[in-house]
Amino acid sequence: MNILSFIFGSVFGFSLIWVPIVHILIVLLFGLHLISARRPVGVAFAWFLIVILVPLLGIALYVLIGERPVGRKLTRKIVRMNHEYEKITETMRQEFAGDRQELPVEGRALSLLAESKNGSPVVAGNKIELHTNSLKILQNFIDEINNAKKSLHLEFYIWALGGDADRVCEALIAASQRGVACRVLLDSLGSKDWFKSPWPARFRKAGIEVTEALPIQIGRFQFRRADLRLHRKIFVIDGAVVWTGSMNLVDPRTFKQDSGVGEWVDAMVRIEGPVAAQFELTFAFDWSVDNPSITNFKDREPPASPHVGGAIAQEFSSGPVYRDDILYQVLLSAIMDAREELTITTPYFGPDDGLIQALMAAAARGVKVTLIVPKLNDSTLVAWSSKSFYEDLMNSGVTIAEFHGGLLHTKSLLIDKRISIFGSVNFDQRSLRLNFEISLIVYNVDFCAKLEELIESYLVQSDYVDPKAWAKRPTWRRYLENAAHLTSPLL
Repeated sequence: MNILSFIFGSVFGFSLIWVPIVHILIVLLFGLHLISARRPVGVAFAWFLIVILVPLLGIALYVLIGERPVGRKLTRKIVRMNHEYEKITETMRQEFAGDRQELPVEGRALSLLAESKNGSPVVAGNKIELHTNSLKILQNFIDEINNAKKSLHLEFYIWALGGDADRVCEALIAASQRGVACRVLLDSLGSKDWFKSPWPARFRKAGIEVTEALPIQIGRFQFRRADLRLHRKIFVIDGAVVWTGSMNLVDPRTFKQDSGVGEWVDAMVRIEGPVAAQFELTFAFDWSVDNPSITNFKDREPPASPHVGGAIAQEFSSGPVYRDDILYQVLLSAIMDAREELTITTPYFGPDDGLIQALMAAAARGVKVTLIVPKLNDSTLVAWSSKSFYEDLMNSGVTIAEFHGGLLHTKSLLIDKRISIFGSVNFDQRSLRLNFEISLIVYNVDFCAKLEELIESYLVQSDYVDPKAWAKRPTWRRYLENAAHLTSPLL
């Protein structure tokens, strides 16, 4: 018995000696990796802290969501197709080069930045309508489907089950059965319940092509980041009409009603004109990338749509692998270019220090900066983290309004009532650096006036945060906000 105790004690003691040594080695090796990867400083320190505190769990989480890979095979496909895509977009940029001259001077630099790295140019002659009632938007979708003649292309992050979202499904099946070519591209994670439902089988039986974007594959986590998603919202009818914005294919009366934040509040734009071809091209690119049966991007250039309005606009897509960090640069430039007013609506607010400093600098130089966020959020961690920015922003003169009419899901940036950025982009690290996003940049005072009316309607349903009352909030709230703030680079 004494011998067994001695052996057990010796082995156990020897193992305990190695625990801190292994811990130190893990931390050192991980630190060297972070240095070689040259991640943003805030992100690097956040991950370093996690690995110091919980090394094995921290390493596991980093492998899952720490890097920005979409997988080696998919990366190669995206890079190859991007070269093929570039030939089409270069022709497009040459064709519409003269339209930039119609822009006001303050918009030209932003438009050039947005089209850099193989982006779309500004084009004139567009008709853009702002739609703000989700149920009416769903009915508009059904009407568009019923009136389609040639093709229907739908690309969304979420297609939820139930309510009028199911009516859209039925209308699409009917359209396919009468000969309209239908393609549906949905994010694997966002639309996971839809993919588990009978709808995919019904669609394919009716002749509708369905592709699952960025499928979740447990065995491939080490090669593809699991939370990198296709977050775009694009609906193209006959290659000539486009809907885009913040709204997924969901019925707000049934979507996430157990989250306790009320109905999702969204907005979409309906576009006719030459810019529609840019959205059709982006859909074609995404479809080719995510469809495993397609190896090359050979889609012909979309036919030019006739000029039907006076708005100058620009499709603006972003995502990892191609166009890295272009979205961040455009938003930073837009904030720095503001001279009079800057209004942001976003459901998830988690910028980095650079964007925070830009917002504070804008307010300090006399720009009327207003941030509108939901009062209640479906993500508790994001809610606490976003509040950690309030005090610094308000001390610089930024006005913060918390919308209490539901979960404000509209994502917009209005600059000096003359330029707007409107689409799927949240003001957080996930949209800025991880997701595949889509926006419409509009250089038109009439559209901006409509967007301003919508913003005013949000402000009527909002509570303004009082800087003096906020400064007196309990100490425990400060600790929670600041603790959540440590995770903001990872959200």
